[in-house]
Amino acid sequence: MCCRLNVDSSRDGADMAAAGSQLMEDQFLCSICLEVFTAPVSTPCGHNFCQSCISAHWDLNVSCQCPICKRLFQARPELHVNTFISEMVAHFRRSAQPETGGGPELRAARPGEVHCDVCAGTRLKALKSCLVCLVSYCQTHLEPHLTAAGLRRHQLIEPVENLESRVCTQHGKPLELFCRDEQACICTLCSVVDHKAHDLVSLQDGYEVQKAELVAMEAELQHLIQQRQMRIAELKTDN
Repeated sequence: MCCRLNVDSSRDGADMAAAGSQLMEDQFLCSICLEVFTAPVSTPCGHNFCQSCISAHWDLNVSCQCPICKRLFQARPELHVNTFISEMVAHFRRSAQPETGGGPELRAARPGEVHCDVCAGTRLKALKSCLVCLVSYCQTHLEPHLTAAGLRRHQLIEPVENLESRVCTQHGKPLELFCRDEQACICTLCSVVDHKAHDLVSLQDGYEVQKAELVAMEAELQHLIQQRQMRIAELKTDN
């Protein structure tokens, strides 16, 4: 009988732990994408959403309204990542997954390195920067961008500082294209408004072309320098 009671007690404990884990996960779910928060922000009415989800929701609507309580905001609220909730979400993710032994990327950022914008307390080294969220993520906080369907479409780049400089000042969209006609980085909205008939390529292709041109220019300059040096040497020999 004692054994029976112990088994039942263990099962009850496991069920309670599972229920508690599910309850905690529900608290961290964005009501728009139904995924665990990524870069969570809080609206003035106190509700929380993924930064990219609420931004996209408001972009698609004329008015800015809370999707949960329907409170209408006269002006679009300026939202910032809620570091407390973000750290709670990160703790939940770590506790919900088995230990993996970390790795070289799970360490504090050193001077000169890009740090994670989501970490509270010790800032870990950023693994990627997102041009949609305008946030740099460490290995732990990057995980939703690799698994959540709504986030996998975001454009990730090697970690960089000053992400705002990678955004179009006119439209607030990521600079994803390079205009060969005007030699400028533009966003997708620029491409259909001001650069509709221009020769456009991706930023990576534009970078490769510019790099090749600079290498060719450097080689030409080196050739000219060598010719000048040879000419100077000849003049000295003649004298």
